[in-house]
Amino acid sequence: MTSTPVIDVDRLNLAYGDFHAVKDLSFQVAPGELYALLGTNGAGKTSALETIEGHRAPTSGTVRVFGRSPRDRRAVRPRMGIMLQESGFSPDLTVRETVRLVGRLTERTDQVGRVLGIVDLMPKATTKVSQLSGGEKRRLDFATAVFGTPELIFLDEPTTGLDIQSRDALWEAVDKLREDGSTVVLTTHYLEEAQQRADRIGLMHQGRLHREGTVSELTRTLPATISFGLPDRAPASPLPLLAKREPNGTHLIETFGLQKDLHTLLDWAAANAVELRDLQAGPTRLDDVFRAIGHTA
Repeated sequence: MTSTPVIDVDRLNLAYGDFHAVKDLSFQVAPGELYALLGTNGAGKTSALETIEGHRAPTSGTVRVFGRSPRDRRAVRPRMGIMLQESGFSPDLTVRETVRLVGRLTERTDQVGRVLGIVDLMPKATTKVSQLSGGEKRRLDFATAVFGTPELIFLDEPTTGLDIQSRDALWEAVDKLREDGSTVVLTTHYLEEAQQRADRIGLMHQGRLHREGTVSELTRTLPATISFGLPDRAPASPLPLLAKREPNGTHLIETFGLQKDLHTLLDWAAANAVELRDLQAGPTRLDDVFRAIGHTA
């Protein structure tokens, strides 16, 4: 992999009148990476992505895609596939005609049948867009974004409205695209998708990039947790660790030394013949980090 970033954002600012939507945003996306840009509602991620995609001009700062300005559409657009939240395809075109049209507009070549097969839309090839279900339209959005196997693909809430089988098929297709060298930028409200699939994550809040890193790096900023219940007749021996009692009676231990403290707790339970009911232990989840942004910002 080359060290030259596919996307290079440097101190990007974007303002609408007096409203400052994006503030000094800087980040890079490496070739072949799946980068998830996440944020609370109104965080500025949509404005940032629209600028990176070439739809908006920055108020200040620089954005480079493949080393070029994304406003240089002739140079950049054929190498980029975009799956928007709402495509706005013509309702009178068929599925096949829609994919062909997008191929011509983006100047990419591919076999329509191959792309429709990826998203299981071949049976709908002659169906008009207006007659598709919400999930089928979403699969068509994905098909047009990946037509021609672009080097850079933007996926904006790609699995919204999809059933489990269609979600699995979409992510299998994304995995194959990445094997072929495509770089992917993801935005999603399904944080488990980002946690499972992103190489790195950027968390935006109020126009700024507050945290960035791998899932492990982000979750290590907050303590891991151990939760468990005790029998009605707890032993006289006190707990060996400081535990907070939740309203539902569960005991919660927060720790930056998960392995050591879990070992201490289990040793105490064994020595006192105590059953730790519904025992759960693990690192902080990404959604906990996400919630913490709003409290600390």
